[in-house]
Amino acid sequence: MDYFIEIEDKRSHDPFFNKNNKMMKRCVYVEGPVIIGAGPSGLAAAACLKQKGVPSLVLERSNCIASLWQLKTYDRLCLHLSKQFCELPLMSFPEDFPTYPTKNQFIKYLELYAITFDIRPVFNQTVVCANYDQNLGFWRVRTDTTEYVSRQLIVATGENAEAVVPGIEGMEQFGGSIMHASLYKSGENFRGKKVLVVGCGNSGMEVCLDLCNHDASPSLVVRNTVHVLPREMLGKSTFGLSMWLLKWLPVRLADRFLLIISWLLLGDTARLGLVRPKIGPLELKNLSGKTPVLDVGTLAKIKSGDIKVCSGIRRLLKHHMVEFVNGQTEEFDAIIMATGYKSNVPSWLKETEMFSEKDGLPKRPFPNGWKGECGLYAVGFTKRGLLGASMDAKKIAEDIHQYFQ
Repeated sequence: MDYFIEIEDKRSHDPFFNKNNKMMKRCVYVEGPVIIGAGPSGLAAAACLKQKGVPSLVLERSNCIASLWQLKTYDRLCLHLSKQFCELPLMSFPEDFPTYPTKNQFIKYLELYAITFDIRPVFNQTVVCANYDQNLGFWRVRTDTTEYVSRQLIVATGENAEAVVPGIEGMEQFGGSIMHASLYKSGENFRGKKVLVVGCGNSGMEVCLDLCNHDASPSLVVRNTVHVLPREMLGKSTFGLSMWLLKWLPVRLADRFLLIISWLLLGDTARLGLVRPKIGPLELKNLSGKTPVLDVGTLAKIKSGDIKVCSGIRRLLKHHMVEFVNGQTEEFDAIIMATGYKSNVPSWLKETEMFSEKDGLPKRPFPNGWKGECGLYAVGFTKRGLLGASMDAKKIAEDIHQYFQ
């Protein structure tokens, strides 16, 4: 690789020395930007830079690209949006892929994408610290073995870097297994068991459906209001229809149309224990980033009684017992926490102007959160999925390209 060189660093006073005050093994100067994260966002940024003749170096903490997709998703997962809204810049999905590609098909697409644009991440490189050195005018990115030095730093670790597991009273005494949905692969291991799924987002809903299909008995904890929409309306993907409506209607009228069609197709979800928020799905997405659930068959299982809807959990008890906030208790063999993910940026990026220390997301709202100061960029933090990441990647590549001209 001709875009970085190793240099010797003998500054014993430097904060990048390890706790025993020993010299780091390597110090590497990178000609182009360092991209942290080899998921779809990082790959998109690297490809857009490559197209403009700008070199980059991608660092990845895992041993593969798209590690969240490859290692922390369930087997039956398909893209919830149609493929036209999930393509990365400069390369379409293969024509023979279905409208909603499977997990394995999407991974195949990402691997082909990396090959096409000759993106070669450096794997097993967990970034422990990154800061901007005012004296040098460079970003300094440290892993366990190496320090990388570059003019620009692109954060592509995403909104879903770390699993969120809320504390529940009595977790230590619950007799059954408790796992996060990131460790769930298939309902095969739960055949014939009673399973409590906590969280009613897309993952929680689909895990329940998968459990049903493997003859388990799932119950779904619904703690908050939730919008459930059909995956398709009027012969089009719901997302695509939403984008079309927003071209012609204000967001509240578009929401009203979507909710009317949803009521005709799905019925009153509140009767099933799934109460809708007072704010419409598109307006809520814009305000909070909360994504509506796109139903792929779970509602039918709830209507038939194969999936039971429960209120929030008060505490866990001994002997596999769970006490709910309504006072009822029930026995379960296992609990699956479909409680989402969070950014891990504050744990390693020593910067507080661009990213919030509270949630690890850019402080400036979309579409202005992609660029910070001193050559710092963010891709994939828009709460708008792969479409938002692609928009960020194009803007970043154009901005950095101007520096290299």
